[in-house]
Amino acid sequence: MDFDLTREQRKRYDDVLIAVREQLGERRVCQNSHGDREGWKAAAGIGLTGLCLPIEYGGSGLDALDTALCLEAFGRACPDTGLVFAVAAHLLACAVPIREFASDAIRGRFLPGLATGELIAANAMTEEEAGSDIGALNMTARRIDDEYLLDGVKSFASNAPIADLFVTYAVTDAAAGFLGVSAFVVPRDMPGVGVSAPLDKMGLHGCLAGCVRFERCRVPGIYRLGEEGSGGVIFQYSMGWERSCLFAAYVGLMDRQLQMCITRAKQRRQFGRRIGEFQAVSHRIVTMKQRLEGARLLLYRACWLLDQGREHAATVALSKMAVSEAVVANSIDAVRIFGAAGYVAGGGIEEQLRDSVPSVIFSGTNEIQCEIVAKDMGL
Repeated sequence: MDFDLTREQRKRYDDVLIAVREQLGERRVCQNSHGDREGWKAAAGIGLTGLCLPIEYGGSGLDALDTALCLEAFGRACPDTGLVFAVAAHLLACAVPIREFASDAIRGRFLPGLATGELIAANAMTEEEAGSDIGALNMTARRIDDEYLLDGVKSFASNAPIADLFVTYAVTDAAAGFLGVSAFVVPRDMPGVGVSAPLDKMGLHGCLAGCVRFERCRVPGIYRLGEEGSGGVIFQYSMGWERSCLFAAYVGLMDRQLQMCITRAKQRRQFGRRIGEFQAVSHRIVTMKQRLEGARLLLYRACWLLDQGREHAATVALSKMAVSEAVVANSIDAVRIFGAAGYVAGGGIEEQLRDSVPSVIFSGTNEIQCEIVAKDMGL
């Protein structure tokens, strides 16, 4: 059992870390931002929008663990966690299912642009009444000859306000249950597609989210991913990649956050002493370190299992829970270590907390992850 990274992996991690620090290290996004593409272009120029896409389409051809390591470096170096999340969602929830399940013609049409970041993708799965209960989709896709007529509204779609195409899911056979859902790629300029204004959110301001309406939207059959009725399987496949790799960005955030807390504990003085000399502070930082390293190991193992083609659902669920619970707890601890300076906007600490909170919700709530693990244990 080898826990060490290869020389190539370390170099790639360091290269991403340096490039992101140079180009995005000072990036800040305010809440009322309407989404410029400058940050996106910088991330794309570093190669982050095509990490796990095939080399022949302009990607880097990385496996899950190497993709996660790059996203970890991205999250560590870039204070705009919303941008990191946006790029990861584009790559893992959208480009990956296109890579795996689209026809050759659709791969050739979209993957090069997705890899270079010229095209931005949004995952349109969630609905108002179908969040955790993905079996309750109301959006329909009715087949008419060689086309599908899409009708329905998707909510909380990350990247939607600036997206060029959507990966979406709709019911094609209401009586078939899990096997009655199909997946589609829908370009934004297709007639019948409408996108709302950006939603006001607590955090992740660098990732605009919105609602997507499909109203009698005619989609040629070639835009379907996989076979009709395979949408549930496709979604689960993409979530395997998202739940394992995307959360590496939060491991990176925790690395940056921990170093900020250590520096604060060494520099801040109260009662004539550095606050790091008080056990109440030093032990809190040690606990933060413990959470981080435990979550990191679970995430690496989940990615390794995915790469090996072995059963990974329960381990990925455990990894997702460990990282998300750790980053929320560590962010609260960071606010307490920084005190009033951690609560005031502008220093980065309160922003880390706001950006961390949704991690326990998206990609399947942690309660749903518990159900996956419980089922795996035979409960």
